This record gives sequence, structure tokens and C-alpha cells, in this order.
Amino acid sequence: MKILTVENLSRAFGGIKANEDISFEVEKGKVLGVIGPNGAGKSTLFDLITGYTKPDNGKILFENKNIFGLKPDKISGLGVGRTFQKLKPFADQTLLENVMIGAFVKENNIKKARNDALEIIEFVDLIEKRHHFARELSTGQRKRLEMARAMAIKPKLLLMDEVTGGVDQKTIPGLVELIKKMRNLGVTIITIEHNINIIMEISDSILALDQGKKIAFGSPKEIQNNKKVIDAYLGTVDDA
Repeated sequence: MKILTVENLSRAFGGIKANEDISFEVEKGKVLGVIGPNGAGKSTLFDLITGYTKPDNGKILFENKNIFGLKPDKISGLGVGRTFQKLKPFADQTLLENVMIGAFVKENNIKKARNDALEIIEFVDLIEKRHHFARELSTGQRKRLEMARAMAIKPKLLLMDEVTGGVDQKTIPGLVELIKKMRNLGVTIITIEHNINIIMEISDSILALDQGKKIAFGSPKEIQNNKKVIDAYLGTVDDA
């Protein structure tokens, strides 16, 4: 069953085509990895799907509902969550308060929102930090907080932008396991990831972009053997 369908999605900034006629589908409960060199249009694609940037044209269907051009709050209210490459916690609020803000998207009762937030914080293994200010957390912990905030809206589809980027090597395996735990809960995931080994491990299918265009879409094995992908990306795995 398809949870997300993107057809001919395009967006230009001035004369630069950040995304051009991109089409793909995501199966419910699966993980789609998105790869590509710097400037390929990966984060722009996330912005278009989640409403932070309005597409020029195309079609975006979430659970067969047209979400093209909707505002971010409307899209998140339907069950589409997102994390950002540049972490954006409320630095002077506690971890619990940060996650509760996300919970209020779906829950008006303060006590229920707090209980939901605590459950999510425990899920991401930060329960001992729940009363710490966000600014006091390490980068790896702030990554987990970002994931917790996204999970607080009870997403059916979660878009994650470079979850393992910018953290030390010892932190990465735990973040990868957390992605797998989210998938096991039934959350459909689309993830941008610069680490090819990770993307190959966690993805059911992979979308490869270059210069704003789709150059390949297929299984990890198919992507590994695709000449266009090798030429554009796999030879130089640094990504942003």
C-alpha cells in the first residue's frame, strides 16, 4: 500500500532548478533512503513535501490526500513528521517541554501530552535528561531530542534529514538502532543520509538525486550497481 506518491515535483529558485520533475512512491511501513551529492536537492525535496517551501508544480499525495501546497502545520496534523539537519530545539526549555510542544499537535490535554512526551523520551533513551535544558545536551542527545519531537506528533510518515550527521562515531550505532525501532513501530520513514553503509543497511529502497533530478530509484543492491549513481555520488561519499 502506497502512503506517499510524488509526481513530477519541481521547484526553481531564480533560474536554478532545485528539484525537477521528481517522481517516486513510498510503501507504508518501509524505509526510503535519499542520497546524492551536495546540491542535489535532497533537503529541498523534504521542504516541498512538508510544506516549508511551496512547489512550482507537480503532485503530492499522502494517504491519497492531496497535500500539495499545504502549510507545514496542516501537513504535520495529517501525520507527517520531520527532523532537520540543523537542529532547532528550544534551547532554554527542558527536554520534556520541547517534546510536549510536539505532542500538542495531536493532544489538547496537558496531562496526556506530558505522559505521551515522557513515553517518547523513554523510547529515545533520554528519560534521565528529561528535566535538562536542551542547550545542555550533547549533539547526539540533541539528535535524539529532534527525533522525539518528531515522534510526538504520532507520525505515520517521518522524514529525517541526516540523523547521524555531525556526531562522533560511537554515537552512530545507537541512532541507527533508534531508526530501526521507529520502523518497527510501523512508522514509514524517508531519510537523507550521507553515510552509504548506513543507508544501505536501513533502506528498503533508495532514491538517488543529482543536480535536482532523479537519476535512479531501486533496491540498495540496484543502486550500488547503478553507473549514474556511482559516477555522481558513490565515488565521493561526502554529502550535505
